Amino acid sequence: MTSTQTSPLAFLKGHGTENDFVIVPDADNAVDLPAAAVARLCDRRAGIGGDGLLHVVRSAAHPEARGMADEAEWFMDYRNADGSVAEMCGNGVRVFARYLQYAGHVTAGEVAVATRGGVKRVHLDKDGSVTVSMGRALLPEDGVTVTVDGRSWPARNVNMGNPHAVAFVESLDHAGNLFTEPHYSPAEVYPDGVNIEFVADRGPRHVAMRVHERGAAETRSCGTGACAVAVATARRDGADPALTGTPVTYTVDVLGGTLIITEHPDGEIEMTGPAVIVAEGTIDPSWLADGEIETVND
Repeated sequence: MTSTQTSPLAFLKGHGTENDFVIVPDADNAVDLPAAAVARLCDRRAGIGGDGLLHVVRSAAHPEARGMADEAEWFMDYRNADGSVAEMCGNGVRVFARYLQYAGHVTAGEVAVATRGGVKRVHLDKDGSVTVSMGRALLPEDGVTVTVDGRSWPARNVNMGNPHAVAFVESLDHAGNLFTEPHYSPAEVYPDGVNIEFVADRGPRHVAMRVHERGAAETRSCGTGACAVAVATARRDGADPALTGTPVTYTVDVLGGTLIITEHPDGEIEMTGPAVIVAEGTIDPSWLADGEIETVND
């Protein structure tokens, strides 16, 4: 049974390389967040504003995460800015871990976070950076052609628990405004939509990217996207740690900063970068009622 929220709802705001998130602590999974309410919270003019929302729930309290509760106490119930559910968000999981530290749930060091893309291992470094093990990349053979303003490029299909299409361009300006999703074909390669990265070289093992994230348009950063870009660039450059036995590290510049991506011989990918909590407060209950946010009563 659900009832309209009548008390103020706590929230925080955080970002990782300016990929920003509304954070809703809800240990017992007592708050239902319909897509319309999430979109309202993430609205940059009428709401708090964010590229997505991090719903912080104990794994044992969430039906999608109970099977991971023995490995990870906390579940990142991630939503895109339009309210749609997503499997994973690399910058989001780093900010999620920083919130757990900020709230006193964990200390510096290792922490496991349950996500729809599996359990992610995160290391909270003493220097303020956060490293997350992002899992292994899948490289399906079927790719797409991405087109912007009449110019087209082949895009490498990389799956990081969520789908990516990585296109190499001479200039990041070729990506256009990225207000709307670039056209890609054949569309059936990505039946649930795709994150599209445009990549330009900056130096040896150093690239820059822009990204259109499904459900959020262009964002200042995308962690899974940066990992997909590093893997696609390594293969383009003829580097495969699984064959050489040697890790490969790329520096990936995003609009909001820099991420360091390392692919290990066993396929595990690690991402390191900053994660910051910038504000906290409460949301007015009357505004919540308009946004159809509800509490769940057992």
